[in-house]
Amino acid sequence: MNNYMGKIGDTVTESMTVKSDLLELCGIDIEEIGLKLAEICMNGGKILFCGNGGSAADAQHLAAELVVRLRSKINRPAIGGLALTVDPSIMTAGGNDIGFENVFARGVEAYGKKGDALIGISTSGESENVFKALLKANDMGLTTIGLLGCSGGKIKDACNYSIVVPSNNTPRIQESHIMIGHIWCEIIEEEMFPELFIEN
Repeated sequence: MNNYMGKIGDTVTESMTVKSDLLELCGIDIEEIGLKLAEICMNGGKILFCGNGGSAADAQHLAAELVVRLRSKINRPAIGGLALTVDPSIMTAGGNDIGFENVFARGVEAYGKKGDALIGISTSGESENVFKALLKANDMGLTTIGLLGCSGGKIKDACNYSIVVPSNNTPRIQESHIMIGHIWCEIIEEEMFPELFIEN
């Protein structure tokens, strides 16, 4: 049987290094975006999410944290969050009728409004359907945010704000994406419901 302790150690060390670099390079931007998202929610807007594969799962995960709650001990009202990835009938009809590259843009058109935000999640920064969704969101007056990796790709230039995780390793990028999303959810909760976080 193989001993994987060396590999485990290398993976954990790499993940820690990526997150340390992320803090140094993007910490201020993460805070700025979190506060912007809180402002959007406090003004009655909602946050839409889209992505493919693991990023689709992250989109659903983060939408659930907003609608239900992030921390089980914090009993608060729902916050508007919606993953554009969750309806197989819409995804398959869209893929068949208008092309898979257009399915998220169609969701933005259906559910988005001026004053909302769209967070497009792509580890490569090149996902065509995410890119087109962000373009549609820009046209409609939503705040657009990219949660990206590698160089940021073409999606970076299609966003009002972006965080590019400093890594080319997809698993490490995904790990950072969900951590950033959790940080944003924490900021939103604490800005919207400060009375729930007063220390006794």
